[in-house]
Formats: sequence, C-alpha cells, structure tokens
Amino acid sequence: MAPEVDTRVWSKIQNVVVSANIFATLPLEKLAVILDNSDYTPETFPGLIYKVEDESLSFKKASFLLFSSGRIICAGTKSIKAARDAVKHVVEDLKNVDIEITKKPQITVQNMVASGSVGGKLNLNEIVFLFDNTEYEPEQFPGLVYKLKGEDKLQNITFLLFGTGKIVIAGAKSEREIKDSVKFLRAQLIDVGELDE
Repeated sequence: MAPEVDTRVWSKIQNVVVSANIFATLPLEKLAVILDNSDYTPETFPGLIYKVEDESLSFKKASFLLFSSGRIICAGTKSIKAARDAVKHVVEDLKNVDIEITKKPQITVQNMVASGSVGGKLNLNEIVFLFDNTEYEPEQFPGLVYKLKGEDKLQNITFLLFGTGKIVIAGAKSEREIKDSVKFLRAQLIDVGELDE
C-alpha cells in the first residue's frame, strides 16, 4: 500500500531566473531600434530590457536583460524548461535581425522562487527564538525570514514563513531542492514542537 500523501504540504514554482551566455557580441543600440518591446537607457542601466509578448508561448511573461557581452538574464518563467525555451526564442529573435550566433547557449539556473505550505499554522513569535538565522519584525512585515545554514545542498535556501503555514522558498536551483527544503523545514518544525506530524 502506498504511503499517504499530506495534501496540506505542497510547493509550486512561481519564478525561475536563468543566465545564459550566447557567445556573441550584441549591439544594444541597434537592437533597441529593431526589437519591439525593448528598452535601452545606458545612462541608467547597462543592459537592454526585452520582453516577449506572445500569449501562446509557455513563457509569455518572460523578461530579459541583454548585455553587449552576450550575456542574457531571463526571469518570469514557471519552469526550467520554459526558461530554456525562452532563451532559445530570444536567440532566434536575435538571429532574425542578423546577429551571428554559432554556438549553443550555455544556460545556468540562478534562482527559483516557489510558494508552498508546511501543513499547519505556525507561531512565528516562538519560531524566531527556536531557530537561528531568523528575522521577524511583525510591525514591518507579517512574515518571518529564515535562512538555512549548515545544510550542505540546501544552504542557499531562504524561507518566508507566515502564521497560516504558507511559505515562500527562494534560492533553489532545482525543483528537487525546493521539495527537499520543504520536507527539511517541516521536519525541523515538528522536531521543535511547532507542527504536528
């Protein structure tokens, strides 16, 4: 018999940020004129902001920063696959305006943000004293910030915890890290008596 799954405990990716090297020099001033939905103001920011607006695409809310060095940052997708597809789409857009790109883009996941739940209400006033690496100022913001330390593969993870049991997970590099971090956090909360099993 399969183990029972607690549907109160979950996570869902909300944003994936990737960087890419397309191994080509980009003439940003020229691209700002040619590409629709682009903005380039070098006096305030060294990159060109570019948005893909096509409701039919899996990455319809993706935004890009293009730099003259050939580096691209893509944000606003909800999966690694969609982020990769978005970068490929931008490469095709660049090729269509005669930018010579001969190498396959080198894509690296920089950050993933997810929402989720630990499956029960939380007493943030107690948790702030039970866990190291926390910040909680309820007068300023209703969430508690908790940064994992000492946990090798999860040490880049930061949580926002809310009294309802809802959480935000930031700093992950994969969906597995997100799921593992939620399990790890839940186990910690159970260990200190802040959640029932």
